Amino acid sequence: MIEGLDKLLEGHDQLGLGELRGLLEELLGGCAAEGRLIEQHMLQPRSARVFRLRFVVNGQARAMVLKRLKPEIAQRSELVDKRWLPAVGMSQHGPALLGSVAHRGGNCVWHVYSDLGQHELDTRRINRERVRAAVELIAKLHTRFARHALLGEARLHGGDLGIHYYHGNVRDAIYALEACQPGPQHTQLRSRLFKRLHGLHRELPRRAQALEAWGGPETLLHGDLWAINIFVIPAANQLHVRLIDWDHAAVGPASYDLSTFLLRFPAQERSWVMDLYREETSRAGWCLPSAQRLNFLFETAEYARIANRIIWPAIALVQDRAPWAWDTLAEVDQWFENLEPVLACEHEMHSATI
Repeated sequence: MIEGLDKLLEGHDQLGLGELRGLLEELLGGCAAEGRLIEQHMLQPRSARVFRLRFVVNGQARAMVLKRLKPEIAQRSELVDKRWLPAVGMSQHGPALLGSVAHRGGNCVWHVYSDLGQHELDTRRINRERVRAAVELIAKLHTRFARHALLGEARLHGGDLGIHYYHGNVRDAIYALEACQPGPQHTQLRSRLFKRLHGLHRELPRRAQALEAWGGPETLLHGDLWAINIFVIPAANQLHVRLIDWDHAAVGPASYDLSTFLLRFPAQERSWVMDLYREETSRAGWCLPSAQRLNFLFETAEYARIANRIIWPAIALVQDRAPWAWDTLAEVDQWFENLEPVLACEHEMHSATI
């Protein structure tokens, strides 16, 4: 038996613990295994849904990561691991899923992953060899899945992060903000956000045209390509890269992933990282647009994400009179103000002709 397994996550108010404990026992060797739980640590205190476990089983150390997911997100992540990545020969570059189990009431699903250690890509202390390995894998994902037959399935289960994402978020943010009734201290904030959103709505045809002309083929997107979701793991005479946390996997232009990825780097480092991606995708016959045009595509992705962040506090104001929501909207307003081009180039996109 595994000592301490019956007390796993006790006191954390989690659903599905019985099912989770059963899965862990199975993964650790079943009833015949001898060992104990030696550590459990919450990795995301705000959400209380990701935990690292350490065991000693039959004299060997074992480490695992648990993640509690909504059923639809769990299904998407399992499709990534078991169907989509294997379809393009990348089954060894996913999140190392060991098993999954659903709460019997259907409220959540637990995933159990191999613990990949402390190998997240560091974008503060740059190691160019590790960055190159990461970029090579990102380029491989995008080029191998371009126009792939499974994109319809990926769009069904993951959604669309192209121009429809931009349009939908801008439109829904306007709807939600229209229903908010501000006090005197918030009237100017609401007006500024309205002005920004209506400006983005007017730009829809121009941005749609740019994505059609320069965005390249649709592909499978990771959807949340922060450096903390990229693990570069030393292996025998090489580096092995895995992408984790595919909760937002979807279909769309590669520029959506690239803007997220590049913005994790200091501004002075982004051009050579982009050059690496340009070099890798050229092997598949891709010819990427200029930095100036890429900036416009990246800006479209960033505006779509920022508009999305208006929707939820605005709904909270309308439905729940949430006191925190105006502060959150003020923060989003500042994101609009602070947004700058991702790549350095001589001329801004607004002076170019589309």
